Amino acid sequence: MDYKKAASYWIEKDEKAVRMERGVLLTQIEKFIMEHNTCALATGCGDFIRCTPLEYSYKDGSFWLLSEGGLKFRGLEANKNVCLAIYDGYTGFQQLSGMQITGTAKLVEPWTDEYMDLLAFKKLSAQNLKKLPVTLYLIKVIPACIDFLCSEFTKLGFDPRQHLCISNGDAEGC
Repeated sequence: MDYKKAASYWIEKDEKAVRMERGVLLTQIEKFIMEHNTCALATGCGDFIRCTPLEYSYKDGSFWLLSEGGLKFRGLEANKNVCLAIYDGYTGFQQLSGMQITGTAKLVEPWTDEYMDLLAFKKLSAQNLKKLPVTLYLIKVIPACIDFLCSEFTKLGFDPRQHLCISNGDAEGC
């Protein structure tokens, strides 16, 4: 198996891709994100990997995930680099729609202003959460790069896969 060749598939395709203007792409990305509420969060370190389905909120350009705990935190402790996947169910090659978001995870301390702001955004009562037998942990994922595959883009004259690098505005380095 030529892993390098397989891994370079999208890199080579992107060199010739018809790209959307950054602002238009960002609008399409945020629309897709807001139409969904569940992602798969991939974490890992060394030989350990975990991929966990979670509900998310999208606020201020970041993803916010509440969790009671689990093995995903084992990966987060050693490696803050994460990947989120959001996607529609497969119904055919002409109707593909999904994205991968790579970024950095930050754990937000419970009951801090940032934590309380997210609870208010989600309309969750802090008093009710404090009555739970566990504290909900808050993971903030700050996107660095987004790969969005959407078959509909071809109808607009663009390649179906679009890449957005949040950190420096171009596709290099992410």
